[in-house]
Amino acid sequence: MADAETPAPASGRDVNRGLRILLGAAAVVIVCAGLRVAADIVAPTFLALTLVITVHPLHRWLVVRKVPRAVAAVICGVVLYVTVVGLTIAMGLSIAQLITAMPTYQSQFVELYNDGLEQLGRIGLGSTQLQQQLDNFDVSSLFTTLQGFLGSLLNATSLFVFLLVVLLFLMFDSADIPRRLRLASRANPQFVAALDSFAIGVRRYWVVTAVFGLIVAVLDVVALVILGIPLALLWGLVSFITNFIPNIGFVIGLVPPALLGLLEGGWPLMLWVVAIYSVLNFTVQTVIQPRFTGDAVGVTTAMSFLSLTFWAFVFGPLGALLALPATLFVKTMLVDGDPKRQWLNTLIAANPR
Repeated sequence: MADAETPAPASGRDVNRGLRILLGAAAVVIVCAGLRVAADIVAPTFLALTLVITVHPLHRWLVVRKVPRAVAAVICGVVLYVTVVGLTIAMGLSIAQLITAMPTYQSQFVELYNDGLEQLGRIGLGSTQLQQQLDNFDVSSLFTTLQGFLGSLLNATSLFVFLLVVLLFLMFDSADIPRRLRLASRANPQFVAALDSFAIGVRRYWVVTAVFGLIVAVLDVVALVILGIPLALLWGLVSFITNFIPNIGFVIGLVPPALLGLLEGGWPLMLWVVAIYSVLNFTVQTVIQPRFTGDAVGVTTAMSFLSLTFWAFVFGPLGALLALPATLFVKTMLVDGDPKRQWLNTLIAANPR
């Protein structure tokens, strides 16, 4: 009987490749865990950095016209502060208007509640079963929910203040960035070229997304005014902000005016809101906007959604806003900046070359 063949030992190259993969995966897990722990610092800092990059052409334009660099930095900082603080104040005032208007819909809430009870009764869930559920409800859970909400509000306020402080320091440092990049390019021109590519891409992304977000917001406001939906300006502002959230931002911006349409005019009006929002947003964001965005981010639709999920997990709600800029940064640093890894673009790039 012939002896069984002894399998050949694995080559050193195969062992090294497997070890590199394991070490790389472990490094990714460690970095992601660190980013999640430091999300309250890293996320607003990265947002501030991308905003400073976005307004840098204004700084360069002012310097070319003989404006001192420090003064140009102050002007750019004022522009950013007015934009960020203005949007925040506008959102706060609009939410206050919504809270003030909600009591006027008390009768509609009661009517919807009664209709809901009637529909539940048709499927065998009467008021007795609902009352049993209410009796088992723990009132203390409301205080826990309220405590969590207040904690989230305090955390959001602290993040906003931190963002403003970081913006201040980054704007002053931005005046000297071009000289520093020129010095760095002498030692590592490829890395500086990757940084420049990231700056161009993230600037184009923010500007194009803001412009088309404004277009969508104006169209939504006009449509809501025609339909008679209250607080149309608020929903336009919400539509503008959620336009920066890829894939699901449209749905987030649609829910509030659709629910208000339900309260205001019943199911037909709500369906009109959903239909018009869907047509406007699909036409602008899916058909027109990508033609102008070009290769600003340059990832597939699936990769865009996975980026949203991943960065929201790492950075929390702010990660949804930073999903594509953060993906662009990682792609630029790890893929575009290294010729040995550019083959990965064939898998993740929207238009691989």
